Amino acid sequence: MPAESPKRLGFARAQRLKQARDFARVRREGQRAVLGCLITNWRRLPPGETTRLGVVTSKKVGGAVVRNRARRLMREVFRVHQRELAQPVDLVLVARPSMAGRSLAEVEKDFLTTMSRAGLLNVEHATRKAEQENKNR
Repeated sequence: MPAESPKRLGFARAQRLKQARDFARVRREGQRAVLGCLITNWRRLPPGETTRLGVVTSKKVGGAVVRNRARRLMREVFRVHQRELAQPVDLVLVARPSMAGRSLAEVEKDFLTTMSRAGLLNVEHATRKAEQENKNR
């Protein structure tokens, strides 16, 4: 019998923040952290809700091509790590101008560090990450 393939990581329409009032609610009622190339705003949701992501890039980041790449990087980092979040949240990621020219690994590092400091990652993931960092030293 072949091994079970892992469940596909998606990013459906229901997981997107689209309306201005949703973005405003996260900024007004939620918390904020700034680290590296990201500004992260989040608002905790009750259990059973769906985690949603909103992405913001201003013209300060760069031209249209650079802004689109920044949006793709932020969505991909969320898509890959969405199941590692400890509880449902509305999450707004804002690209800072320093994101221009960054790789996926660099954006991912900033995202995971921010989520870990905010206490939004599962304990298992945080422990595994600490062990990997100790091995690399």
